[in-house]
Amino acid sequence: MRLSIVMPVYNESATIRSAIERVLSVDYPCPVELIVVDDGSSDDTPEILRELTPRGLRLVEHPRNLGKGAAVRSGVREAEGTHMIILDADLEYSPGDIPAMLEPVLRGRADHVFGARVFGLNTRYQSFRFAVGGRALTLAANLMYDSCLTDMHTCLKLLPVADFRALDLTEDGFGLDTELTARLIRGGVRPFEVPVSYVGRSVADGKKINWKDGVRCLSILAKVRTERHPQGLSYATATNTPHVPAPVVPHAVDLDAPRAVTATSEETPLAI
Repeated sequence: MRLSIVMPVYNESATIRSAIERVLSVDYPCPVELIVVDDGSSDDTPEILRELTPRGLRLVEHPRNLGKGAAVRSGVREAEGTHMIILDADLEYSPGDIPAMLEPVLRGRADHVFGARVFGLNTRYQSFRFAVGGRALTLAANLMYDSCLTDMHTCLKLLPVADFRALDLTEDGFGLDTELTARLIRGGVRPFEVPVSYVGRSVADGKKINWKDGVRCLSILAKVRTERHPQGLSYATATNTPHVPAPVVPHAVDLDAPRAVTATSEETPLAI
């Protein structure tokens, strides 16, 4: 098993250095690569990331802002791991929880693991509305799909890279998180859930999600649920059979396409 941590970043100069240092400080039970996608940041984020590239992280740069979903897909295209997890750079989640999420996979108990935020347990929400809204949307998903998720909108979703690439994910913004969950559970996957810590930030601190994203979430859930010919995952995938990552398909050159920046052979590899 090899884990690809995909970190989408947009104007996170205040937290990006700490976010990367936290990832590097964790003792993981398997090989790990860190792929950071700068989604057209207009602050000092690009300069900080280029400064940190010699640490061994893989940097992908969007010439302009395309949205979190587009940034995640760009990062997964570069992934070389068997499994992947998305980790935001806003310090709300701790990479120290990732080893506990890896354990069920390494033990062969599950191949899809969600890091669930449990209300009142190792969590801090800045807004009652955000907390209740997230639980209401999770309830809506459970009712629509006959699932039993605790936290649909957790950022920490661990799954095989091959599964992510097999799904027809089209959302460019925050809706990718909902679309990914919806397509997985519609395809028969029931993720194993592991409790994780959460320290939410406020809008004043830079939180970018608002009520419109909640409405969009419901729309995506309904859209995927009512598709006449839903995209499913194979029996092997749904039953946790080990995977081999799907190959990356070459694509035509596009001036707006993401540019990958990697460390040279003389630079230090990722210290994990």
